[in-house]
Amino acid sequence: MTVSRLIPVPIPDRVAVLIGSCMPLGVLQAEVDAECAAREVQRFRGPMCAEDQADREHALGALARANKVLAAYNPGLILRPGGGIR
Repeated sequence: MTVSRLIPVPIPDRVAVLIGSCMPLGVLQAEVDAECAAREVQRFRGPMCAEDQADREHALGALARANKVLAAYNPGLILRPGGGIR
């Protein structure tokens, strides 16, 4: 996770734990799910077979579900399929 949208800045683990302790567990899980789904979508590029296309659609669905939870908590936490923040 980064603090700046322009320049990635690593957050120390202790700070991440402190931030995470202030957030509901469901939102933290949605954040992890969104990160994983965004990476999974990025994996599928170019011509895809039917199975890869189905896997990509499944990952997009998981990203959409996680983004719905994140948007309800804070719209600034929404992720794009490329892994970037909206």
